Amino acid sequence: MDFELGGTKEIANGELVRSIGGGLILVRINDKEYQIKLLKSGSDYFEFILDDSFYTAKIIQSGSSEVRLSINGRTHTVKQHSKLTEILEKSLSLTAKIGGEKILVSQIPGRVVNVLAAVRAEVKKGDSIVVLESMKMQVAVKAHRDGIVKELRVKKGATVSRNDIIAVIE
Repeated sequence: MDFELGGTKEIANGELVRSIGGGLILVRINDKEYQIKLLKSGSDYFEFILDDSFYTAKIIQSGSSEVRLSINGRTHTVKQHSKLTEILEKSLSLTAKIGGEKILVSQIPGRVVNVLAAVRAEVKKGDSIVVLESMKMQVAVKAHRDGIVKELRVKKGATVSRNDIIAVIE
């Protein structure tokens, strides 16, 4: 699987080769194999040894094609890369310029479990508009600007894809 690392536009190919046992995992990155010794792990936290160096990692945010991690206190973004993703991002950036900054879009696919805002409600940047459930996690979609909710394009129980329009905020 191809990954883009931290906005560098450098594409790396990585794969989990196999679990060796005893907490050892064999991975291949750009055709070079590495052994990782997993020391401790939780749902969003893990400690490991790679090349005789100790690392702590915490998942800050996880989406369908992008993960933000804090590794030894430094934030890194790992983004699954595909030609389709590249084409979509280019077309979406053009759409955003055409549609202006009034539209609020979903950053992840999921099911709408709660609609917190109402049409004609005043919202501030950062206010939760909708709550989505994706991969057994609930994620709030927050207002990207101050304004008035002109239109809500989702209802409780609806399914949304990444970059679907959630609301229009004027």
